[in-house]
Amino acid sequence: MSHQNPYTKNINRIEFVVTNACTGRCKHCSQGEHSSGGAHIEGEAAEGVVYQLCSEFQIESLMTFGGEPLLYLDEVCKIHAAAREMNIPERSLITNGFFCKDKEKIKEAAARLVQSGVNGILLSVDAFHQETIPLCYVKEFAMAVKDTGTPFRINPAWLVSRENDNPYNNRTAEILKEFEAIGVPAHEGNVIFPSGNALKYLGEYFDPEEKYIDPYEEDSYDIRTVSVSADGAVLGGNIYQTDILEIIKRYRPEE
Repeated sequence: MSHQNPYTKNINRIEFVVTNACTGRCKHCSQGEHSSGGAHIEGEAAEGVVYQLCSEFQIESLMTFGGEPLLYLDEVCKIHAAAREMNIPERSLITNGFFCKDKEKIKEAAARLVQSGVNGILLSVDAFHQETIPLCYVKEFAMAVKDTGTPFRINPAWLVSRENDNPYNNRTAEILKEFEAIGVPAHEGNVIFPSGNALKYLGEYFDPEEKYIDPYEEDSYDIRTVSVSADGAVLGGNIYQTDILEIIKRYRPEE
């Protein structure tokens, strides 16, 4: 049994980086520069990961994100349909909401996401995304999701802190008011962690003396989340080369 491995016995979450390709070029992105192409997760392989992990572990949540995951809508839908079939309670998606300009296709995508089993959407909207992403298409997507009745919320990124008075936060607050006006509430969001583009373009806002703690960093001795990269890499292995349960069984923390 995979959960005999003491480092992975508490796994309860699955994440898929669907693609690193993105429709935005955000200054705050922790992933650094995104290309327009590159690897993306294969839907059938991802389905297999979901089925296998659920056969061994009590998986409580699954999330798809990127890059911009909706550039590969079919893969996202396959993953969430598998998660729904395996009764994973929380099935969420993070998107910037900009993946095409066709109004009908935007509506169709929102409907397909709900049909596939997505039951929570985090929409990344803030000063950083809106430097390169047109707000009109994001609003179209937001309204399409709202019409489906699926729970979703705006998830802005704040610089330094939510309360800090800086040009980026002020612009984010203005954008959020536009969404409030169409009945779309904002979540408290998250504070930007200094890595990737954030460190490159926003370094002046971070204190070089302070030791920042990455809120998403896992304890390598007690893995809770299986996070599969766009190229299939996970926990020192790769789902295209090795069975996911075998990867988990073999996993050892780096000394």
